[in-house]
Amino acid sequence: MSKFNQNVKDLFEGWNTIPNWLSFLRIALIPVFSALFIKEHYVIAFVLMIIGALTDLVDGKIARKFNQVSNLGKILDPVADKLSQMAIVIILIVKFWHMEGITKYLFFLFIIKELIMIIGGLVLISKGMRPSAAEMWGKVATTIFYVFMIAIIALGPSGALVGVWFFKELPSAVVTIMVIISIVSAFVSLFGYVPGFFKQIKENKEKAE
Repeated sequence: MSKFNQNVKDLFEGWNTIPNWLSFLRIALIPVFSALFIKEHYVIAFVLMIIGALTDLVDGKIARKFNQVSNLGKILDPVADKLSQMAIVIILIVKFWHMEGITKYLFFLFIIKELIMIIGGLVLISKGMRPSAAEMWGKVATTIFYVFMIAIIALGPSGALVGVWFFKELPSAVVTIMVIISIVSAFVSLFGYVPGFFKQIKENKEKAE
């Protein structure tokens, strides 16, 4: 059996866990809240985004507490994060596209960061290795992203909750600052993966030799 096939086999060993099903749920919610948002059912879409974000916050805790950590979960969790974040970013690009200012262009930096992560992961997989699990900075960046982006969707321009009860629209400057903070934290987390990436490449090369 090749190293790649063995890696795939190991990946799915003990995959049937609650945390993994929560990640599957998070992925399944992506087209649902995206479609609802496009059809302008903003409140329902907003609630589903929160549910998706909550599954991300609890799946790791459940995995560690109940000893349900799996190789698939180490990959599935960040993949679900990336797909969810990309969907939210695309939604916000569409939402902000007709508006003035640089905010709509800043969202493209998230896409660039995620593409770099995806390419790096594919490079490791092609060499029979597995991308490393999310580091602390990755989790921090993900939390910041969800909190700020959901807040923007809810209370930004034409936000889902603007005008509901006591909720008011956030000033454009505040929205821009929130986006910038999210971007900075995202790239800090990206740079945190770089040493581990090159270490894996180096170790794999040494084993091959």
